[in-house]
Amino acid sequence: MSDVPHRSRRTTADFEDSYAGVPPWDIGMPQPAFLALAETGRLRGSVLDAGCGTGEHTLMAAERGLAATGIDAAPTAIAIAGRKAADRGLDVRLLVHDALELDQLGERFDTVLDSGLFHVFDDHDRARYVESLAAATKPGGVFHMLCFSDRQPGTWGPRRVSRGEIEHSFAGDWRIEVLEPVVFQTTMEPPEIDAWRAEIVRV
Repeated sequence: MSDVPHRSRRTTADFEDSYAGVPPWDIGMPQPAFLALAETGRLRGSVLDAGCGTGEHTLMAAERGLAATGIDAAPTAIAIAGRKAADRGLDVRLLVHDALELDQLGERFDTVLDSGLFHVFDDHDRARYVESLAAATKPGGVFHMLCFSDRQPGTWGPRRVSRGEIEHSFAGDWRIEVLEPVVFQTTMEPPEIDAWRAEIVRV
């Protein structure tokens, strides 16, 4: 069970509405913690960006010659990502798709990225999401995640996630290689939010 206050589940319509402006998570570039992974060659093979938003991490993978797929439930986000890909001359696959139904993609990936998606789910959907990830990640594949941390003060924004919740969620067919405190960049003030970076192998 969660050890953070309950928040009502955000719907696809909520996220779609966020793109009427610039949502706080859309900083117009990759998150520094994920950019560091790319620059040190930690992304490999086929890449899935789950909850890709306007596509910065999908495009980051494609820029490095990787076969990159981005999925998001918000059609406006995918449309913006498509325009960015065209402007940058990058070949990516972008799909309006539910992250809780990754098995329906009919494909398994070597690398899966999640920047700010895990923390939006309630307890029930969090379990469904991890099952969905398992169906879409090759054995030996790596899931890289950034999520809000319970070290972040306050109750605004998405739910805070504890180390224990991450460890519990991935206690099955996964092996946590890295779970460390980092910061998540936003367009808010202050711009840096306490977060976790996890690197989790599908076994």
